[in-house]
Amino acid sequence: MARWLRLAILCSAVAAAAPAGAQLPLEAVKDSGQAVTAAYEGWYRNPDGTFTLLIGYMNRNQKQELDIPIGPDNRVEPGGPDRGQPTHFLPRRQWGVFTVTVPADFGDRKITWTIVANGRTTSVPMGLNRDYEVEPFKDAANNNTPPIVRFEQGGSPLQGPTRGISATLGTTLPTPVTLTVWASDDGVVTPDRKAGDSPVYISWSKFRGPGQVTFGAPRPPVDKTTGRATTTATFSEPGEYILRAQANDVSGEGGGGFQCCWTNVEVKIIVLPGQSGR
Repeated sequence: MARWLRLAILCSAVAAAAPAGAQLPLEAVKDSGQAVTAAYEGWYRNPDGTFTLLIGYMNRNQKQELDIPIGPDNRVEPGGPDRGQPTHFLPRRQWGVFTVTVPADFGDRKITWTIVANGRTTSVPMGLNRDYEVEPFKDAANNNTPPIVRFEQGGSPLQGPTRGISATLGTTLPTPVTLTVWASDDGVVTPDRKAGDSPVYISWSKFRGPGQVTFGAPRPPVDKTTGRATTTATFSEPGEYILRAQANDVSGEGGGGFQCCWTNVEVKIIVLPGQSGR
């Protein structure tokens, strides 16, 4: 399928799936008070015969970040309400934030992500329509592949969409936790783009958790020689958090809308209460 046609189909899917009365992605955004809608990027095949649905979202608020716990206001069904979706929603369009794997015999069934934000409800069904098949691990147009992320130098490579928790760390309030990854890329650059200062860009964000997370550098610099990128995360209260690191190459956010090439990794952080009186 032509790249421009695939993009048009995927963009129209978000609008077509929105319920009557819901805002559409092309409507004007406001700073706060608006809806959050699932964005179905498409599906891809797995070697074992299963299929994986790649899912993002559109927070129509220009500035407002929202925390929506798993439950009636943030549910994926059937099989949920928890299918690995975020509970913290960043402003505007966020591409390919999580995945849901479905069995080989899924057929024409659907899963639906329902989100209630600022009193506005949206529900988006997602299935294996053949027009939504995507290639997040290789761009067929130029053989570009997603960046590789490691949690130790020379460690196991992680590449492509999220597949669960990749590392677990811990800290005690108020001590920040140090987040270090090593990132590399194949360096493929399309004719209409430039390589820029770095082949890989890392961005950190809160994915789930009970309190606020403050990053020392949400987009830490990536060392051009080693690929090392380090930042810190400070937590407002104890509990279990999941942080998400996204590695983009020069194809940019959402691969320029063509679902390749970026890598997501999730890190679980266990934050313990500090000593009383500190």
